[in-house]
Parts: sequence; C-alpha cells; structure tokens
Amino acid sequence: MSNNSSASNRAVLLVFLALALYACYALIKPFLEPIVLAILIGMLAHPLHHRVIRLLRGRESAAALFSCLALSLLILLPSMALMAAVLEQGIAYSVKAREWATPENLQAFMTQPAVVKVHALLVQLLPEGAMELENIRTKALSLASSLGGKFAEVSTALLGSVTGFFLNFVLLLFVLFFVLRDHDRLLEFLRHALPLSRSQEDVLIREVRQVSKSALLGSLLTAITQGFVGGFALWLAGFPALFWGTVMAFTSLIPFVGTALVWVPAALYLLVVGELGWALFMATWGAVVVGSIDNFLRPLFMQGASMSTVVVFFSLIGGLQVFGLMGLVYGPLVFAIALVLFRMYEDEFSSFLDSQDQR
Repeated sequence: MSNNSSASNRAVLLVFLALALYACYALIKPFLEPIVLAILIGMLAHPLHHRVIRLLRGRESAAALFSCLALSLLILLPSMALMAAVLEQGIAYSVKAREWATPENLQAFMTQPAVVKVHALLVQLLPEGAMELENIRTKALSLASSLGGKFAEVSTALLGSVTGFFLNFVLLLFVLFFVLRDHDRLLEFLRHALPLSRSQEDVLIREVRQVSKSALLGSLLTAITQGFVGGFALWLAGFPALFWGTVMAFTSLIPFVGTALVWVPAALYLLVVGELGWALFMATWGAVVVGSIDNFLRPLFMQGASMSTVVVFFSLIGGLQVFGLMGLVYGPLVFAIALVLFRMYEDEFSSFLDSQDQR
C-alpha cells in the first residue's frame, strides 16, 4: 500500500513540476532568445573565461564582469561602425542613381544592343507607352527616390529600436554574467537533476557544446566569408563593395537562394549595359567561388557534431522555417539532442533490441 502511495505521490509531484516548468517557460518566452544566446555563448567562452579567472587570482565575480565588458565592446563597436558605414553608402548609392537618371544617360543606356533586344521584347508584352523613354525615366527617378526613402526609413527604424536592442543586449549580458560566474555550479545542478548516468550526461553535454559551437561559428563565419569574397568581386565590377557585401552576408542565411539574390541581378545588370566580360566574371565568381564557400565551410564546421550532411541541411532549413533566424542554432541543437538520446536508447535497450532481431 505504501509503495502505491509513494508512486502516486511521485506522479502528482511530476505533474505539478511539469505545470510549474511550463508556467516558467511562458514567463520567459518573450526573452528566450537573449537567454538562450547567453547560455550558449557562456558555454563556448568558458575556456577563455577560465584563463581570466586565473589572471584575476580566482575572483569569479570580477572575472565574469570583465569578460562581459570585453564581449560587449567586441560586439558593439564593430557592429555600430559597420551599420553606420552601410547606411551611409546605401543612401549615397541611391542619390547617385537618382543623379544618373538623366535623359542623356537613359538615351545612351537604351541604345545598348542587349537593351534594344530586351526593349523590343517588352514593347510586345507590356501595355502601350510603358516603355517610352520619359516613362522609364519617371519610374527610374521614383525608384531611386523610394530607395533613398527606404534607407532613411531603415536608419530611423534602427534609431527607434535602439531601446529594444539595448534592453535585449543588457539582458544577454546579465544572464551571461551568471552563466560565466556560476558555470560549474549550474553544470553540477543540471547533472544532478537529469535522470541519466554520468557517462550519458557527459555525452549529452559534450554534443550540445559541439553543436552550439558549430552552429554559431559556422553560420557567422560562413556569412562573413561570403560577404567579403562577394563584396570583393562586386568592388572589382564597380559596385559599392561595403554595402552589397554586407547585403550578401545577410542573404547567405537564406536557404536555397542565398547570395544569388545579389550576384545574379548584378550579373544581369552588367550584361544589359554591355559589360559582357564582367557579367561572365560575376556569374562565374558567384556560382563557383561564393557558392562553394557555403557548400564547403558550413558542412565543415558541422562535421564535428556527429551529424551527416543531409541531417545538417534539414536541421538548418527546418530551424529557419520554425524559429526564424535563431533556427540556425535551434535546428541543429534539436537534431543533435534527438540523435544523442536515440543512441542512448540503443545502448540502454541493446539486449532487447538484439533479441528482437533474432526472432
């Protein structure tokens, strides 16, 4: 009777624990992304932070504060400088496009052989008068003005969202401070709370760390490399390198199309204006060099995560579909934990599974 009572008490306790954990999740859900990022960054930065602790002679709080300040300077200063430069170049580019759209330049543009062929085709397809020079000039000026307005709106939106970004960043640093300072105690609490053996806990924690490192560094370094390499080619072809290279770095996070959203229109533009050599160069560089970076670097970073290429692929696109940009981290983590738990299941029930195979 006592055994039944004990079992029912444990069942009730687990139900209430599950309800309490769900309530906690609902409370922190609006702040989940900075919290998760802080935990992941804390796990990855702990080896370096451990050296800081030794330099400060074991003062853990001072070491955690120093590490958070160093990280904030490392992220904020380059990001603010890059964003200011990108906005400045983008607005200047839209003004330059507006100044170029004069009747003389448009007339010279319309006499290009490739443009003449495209123009003849569009005259047949579009309504009458749509391809007249004055209409094209009006639309070009409107596009340039709207482009400049868009960049002005972006800069205004960025300034308007400074408070939200600042609060999220402060929250990330706040959580990161305690993750770094109490790393060993948090890890020991997690080990004690998990109903797994010590060897199983070691495998699970090691895999989470490896996948977090691969997902964060893989996505970041792949985007930076593609933006730099693509921006260099665009600079050679006469485009604003910093602006379009940054755009290319962000588009590299989009599955399937990625950087092609930048270099394909650039190659088509060069072809239309008669720069056949540069158009071939841009198309070849984008497809072969920039495209191979994504196909080579990202799987290379994820190789240490014990996941095959096809699993990495679906974890990334599935994560983007379900979680948005943070899915680049969440997706691989979900798959990695599932694979680790499945391997534990195989080890734990190996005798039963072997006996079933022999039937």
